[in-house]
Amino acid sequence: MAKPLLRLILAVLFVVAQHLHRPSEALRDPEIIVRPSNAMVLQLVHTSANASMHQSHLDYRRHLQRVSSHTEIARMRLFDDLLTNGYYTTRLYIGTPPQEFALIVDSGSTVTYVPCSTCEQCGHHQDPRFQPDESSTYQPVKCNIDCTCDRDKEQCIYERQYAEMSSSSGVLGDDIVSFGNESVLKPQRAVFGCENTETGDLFSQHADGIMGLGRGQLSIMDQLVDKGVISDSFSLCYGGMDIGGGAMVLGGITPPADMVFSRSDPGRSPYYNIELKEIHVAGKPLQLNPRVFDGKHGTVLDSGTTYAYLPELAFVAFKEAIMEKLHSHKQIRGPDANYNDICFSGGGSDVSQISKTFPDVDMVFNNGQKLSLTPENYLFRHSKVQGAYCLGVFQNGKDPTTLLGGIIVRNTFVTYDRENQTIGFWKTNCSQLWERLHLPMVPSPAPSPSYDEIPSLGPAPAFPPSALQNSILPGEFRVGLITFDMFLSIKYPDLVPHVAELAKLIADELEISENQVHLMNFTREGNGSFVKWGIYPARSAGFISNTNASSIIFRLTEHRVRLPDNYGSYNLIEWKVEPAVKRAWLQQHIFAVVIGVVVTVFLCLLASVAIWHLWRQKQQILGTYRPVDAAVPEQELQLQPL
Repeated sequence: MAKPLLRLILAVLFVVAQHLHRPSEALRDPEIIVRPSNAMVLQLVHTSANASMHQSHLDYRRHLQRVSSHTEIARMRLFDDLLTNGYYTTRLYIGTPPQEFALIVDSGSTVTYVPCSTCEQCGHHQDPRFQPDESSTYQPVKCNIDCTCDRDKEQCIYERQYAEMSSSSGVLGDDIVSFGNESVLKPQRAVFGCENTETGDLFSQHADGIMGLGRGQLSIMDQLVDKGVISDSFSLCYGGMDIGGGAMVLGGITPPADMVFSRSDPGRSPYYNIELKEIHVAGKPLQLNPRVFDGKHGTVLDSGTTYAYLPELAFVAFKEAIMEKLHSHKQIRGPDANYNDICFSGGGSDVSQISKTFPDVDMVFNNGQKLSLTPENYLFRHSKVQGAYCLGVFQNGKDPTTLLGGIIVRNTFVTYDRENQTIGFWKTNCSQLWERLHLPMVPSPAPSPSYDEIPSLGPAPAFPPSALQNSILPGEFRVGLITFDMFLSIKYPDLVPHVAELAKLIADELEISENQVHLMNFTREGNGSFVKWGIYPARSAGFISNTNASSIIFRLTEHRVRLPDNYGSYNLIEWKVEPAVKRAWLQQHIFAVVIGVVVTVFLCLLASVAIWHLWRQKQQILGTYRPVDAAVPEQELQLQPL
């Protein structure tokens, strides 16, 4: 009886041992991503029992590859604006020839995916869908033990589910990925998701997909590091308030001397975390137990989150400290009645001056180093009241996790040094990042066609507003008119009654006055409509400022003008900038001349009336004059005989 029982126990132990030695089983469970409001992304990743041993093996293998290989960096621009769009995007090129995509940069996601041409449920996004048949280097990832397979057991699939009921699913493909003309890193093969279904926010967003920079075998970072082509580090730099855009570096760089660091423990949570100890407002520490910042997932830094979210105790203390410093300023209602935003007026429109009104904030790490925040790192503009600002820090519900989104690191160069398990922060002007870091601006050489390389990457992405202003709008150039031609898929008769409404929509999207948008031409074009628009200076100005003109052109060329579905899709055919016409002296001063003429005429009339009045008085005086010896009527009556 004992022998059969012993055999049974040994058999059970053998099966358990076989299961424990399959770390890839973790990939079979889809990641469940918790995304509260404002695009907060957190991933809950299932790990196997021997995950730490498997991770150690990967770290050792990567170390050997880094030692034996010459690593490069990929320099990439960031586009969009965190508060306007809710995210930043970069340009990624997939396939041969390369197909361009605008992908949300997300340090909380572990897979990169784009809409596939076979997608039956994908929204209308910024760029055309990926065409696998048009890429000579595309290969499907065949079903294997390390992935979740489709029903036919032929191809690997992926699935991402989000708490706000959005999701993405599709097949895994392998193709050449390129990083743009500013990248020193040559194109590399990588596995990515080709979407067949997307729902919720992923369906409605303007961006094409996600670029996952988190920790995981499907992460673009992990794939490049495993190839030994970059070191295990990446950096992000978000533009400041009203600027947008920014920069990204895949690979390691020499950190600036005054960069401050916090330890980031991958064993603490699967997300990029920091060790936050204290928060100071105007130099005064909040009276909090440091453990308040270490609840649940700790303090998480996530590029896919817009604002900052603090545990309840920390949020209340922070809010009260800010309001105490602003007791003399009027608190006003927020821009959205659905939210109880904390807003203040009287801050002024100049971002560089708001630090005179709002206090500085410091984040102190466990190692004693301190990240100093300016008001733009915790405020956002009130969209309806000029010179008013609102707190971009909120309570994270009942969740004890501290989540720091992109607003905290505006105009801050953030290095995620995964190799040394640290995250560095360096305050800088992100629009001048390349010059300040002294990174070489060497475009990648045109690679020859091969399995690992592609021919040409084509033209560089469109400039962000700051670069565009310097490149085509020099300081002395005054813009008098911007014209652009638009083709809409809506039929001409259906568009005719809505042209005025369309003009208002375009004005709102370009953030200009409605009276600046003029219809210049409107014709039928096949099954669609061709419309030519003109953007004129505001009525009180003789030209469009270069800053505003650059913003308008950037929004047009980057397809940032979003129209309701009833207008169909549109294509920008052509745009043109015309200089302001130099007006003659009379044209420039016509108003003053008219006023002068009117005043002169009025004074002349007034003088004429005064002279006439004096003349009349004189005539009356002369008409009533009599000689001294002349008899008056009364005297004559007295001389008559009785």
